[in-house]
Amino acid sequence: MAIDYETDGHVARITINRPEAMNSIDRAHNTALEEAWRRMHEDPQIRVGVLTGIGAKAFCAGADLKDLIPSHHSAVRAGARAPWSMGGITYEPHFGKPLVAAINGHALAGGLELALACDIRICAPNATFGLPETKWALIPGAGGTQRLPRAVPLGWAMEMILTGEPVDAETALRIGLVNRVLPLDRLLDGAMRLAATIASRGPLAVTAARRAILEGLTLGLSAGLMNERDIFFQIMKTDDALEGPTAFSEKRDPRYQGR
Repeated sequence: MAIDYETDGHVARITINRPEAMNSIDRAHNTALEEAWRRMHEDPQIRVGVLTGIGAKAFCAGADLKDLIPSHHSAVRAGARAPWSMGGITYEPHFGKPLVAAINGHALAGGLELALACDIRICAPNATFGLPETKWALIPGAGGTQRLPRAVPLGWAMEMILTGEPVDAETALRIGLVNRVLPLDRLLDGAMRLAATIASRGPLAVTAARRAILEGLTLGLSAGLMNERDIFFQIMKTDDALEGPTAFSEKRDPRYQGR
């Protein structure tokens, strides 16, 4: 059992390492993934996370139907409201640090919901994306019905969810589900470079901009603009906001301190 956790500068790389089960998530891996996110969140040196799966076949095939789903099924049928989250992030609407998903193969059910919980998604040409829960008389229950319609046109979200049929990498790119498609042997490097670029920017500004975007999606334009202005004024008061223009005028790389 492993959720691999590695760091490279200000970037944490989290890898689901269960190739014998297409990187599906059982109870042990679910707990381990929650711990990995907590570790990343609590480390002040880490600014961006990259999530991927081991191997060339699957990013994550979702919740283990022989372990994780039955355990919740029994609890719910007994009348309990058991805690439910895929890997600790699918029910976090504003996870504090930017996340990049490097989708190296099938992203299905809870696997796609994990990818949707990330801010940016890139994939390999062999990737597929699906929410097949209706085939099992279930619905996507880890954010799929909420995040997919926010990521792609509503008609595509309806088709994917109601039919349970997957789409390929080319379609995912065309409908905006992923930002780009990279050869498998370049996928992880591409994700890490993207994450490193984000990590090199003003960390408080990145966090604030991300917060303004996500909060604005639920506020409406007028309230969102007011919220953006308040966040903008908060960032203007930081030392980093002085360092950025100073470094530009002095023709040097900025030295951001996160304060």
